[in-house]
Amino acid sequence: MAASVDGVTDFKRGQRDFSVSGGVATKRLKADFENATKEYTNGVVAVNSWKQHMGPLSGETVRIPDVNSGYPKGVFPTTWQEGQKMPVAVQPFDIGKGFPDANEHRMKFGVVIPSTNTTVEYDYWKMIMRNEDVCKGIGFHVSGILIDSPKLTTDEDMLNFLEMFRKQIYVTVDRLMTSEPQYIIMGMSLETFFGGWEGNKEFKAELTERTGLNIATGAEACKAALDKFNAKKISVITPYQDIGDKNVIKFFEEVGYEVVRIAGLKCGSATDIAHVPESWCEKIIRDDLLVPGIDAIVQCGTNLSMVSLADRLELELGLPIIPINAACLWFGMREVGIDAKLQGCSRLFREH
Repeated sequence: MAASVDGVTDFKRGQRDFSVSGGVATKRLKADFENATKEYTNGVVAVNSWKQHMGPLSGETVRIPDVNSGYPKGVFPTTWQEGQKMPVAVQPFDIGKGFPDANEHRMKFGVVIPSTNTTVEYDYWKMIMRNEDVCKGIGFHVSGILIDSPKLTTDEDMLNFLEMFRKQIYVTVDRLMTSEPQYIIMGMSLETFFGGWEGNKEFKAELTERTGLNIATGAEACKAALDKFNAKKISVITPYQDIGDKNVIKFFEEVGYEVVRIAGLKCGSATDIAHVPESWCEKIIRDDLLVPGIDAIVQCGTNLSMVSLADRLELELGLPIIPINAACLWFGMREVGIDAKLQGCSRLFREH
């Protein structure tokens, strides 16, 4: 894919190349929403009781696959013989209508992150465990996109980074699908802003076609969050170079928001982003983004941890601050029907 495809200049669907890197072997695994029965991975053939409903934020049909009815397969001893260390006869346990995942019995989210990202999984589990009483049974399985050249010092570096991402995304979600997730959250935000609203829709369609599952993206999650606060004018903080910020502006302005200011940290690499201290983000918010007339502040870049900072500053500043990791998890939970209000995770989770 030519580096000139920057998501901003005359973007059209089909410009991005999502084909798998040459020589990489992968097997497509897609959730089954067609058959009345299916063979589960343990060889048991059982009913396929998938469900669907209307997503309250996306307005899309959300389909939840059956990942329980054929599980688990196991036996218990019925006869022992003296001198034998192992039973000489066993009997299978009755699984009835099946049992859910012992830990993730409420919802098993699949999460896609760049291999350089050390923040998303930490933030998600911190939000869940901080609210364990209302989040019991919610869990995550994370799959990392191989990023072997994380340099981001120029616009060209950032576009090359996205090209690498696209070459690995199918391999990554194929691997993720072996855990049988019920819904996928995209824990990498820049690609979801790329090309504006049409680019986001195209990206979601690519992954849904590959996996059969619904997808939460950072861009759409931020839009849904801003809608909840009736925001119109926003300031934005990102870790991106200029080309990333231009795509963010394009997305928000296409969906009806005025970006008053955007401050890109211009981090030098994908790994770099996780090392940004909270104090840097706070300084930028206070000194540069808190301008008269704005309705909200949005933080992009999932390797930039800002959930705790947003939660603290909102109380002082009286303004919604949307940290993208909180927005993604909130969007995913609400779309699958989990309405729990979480504390310590920004106003978005407390109020909506």
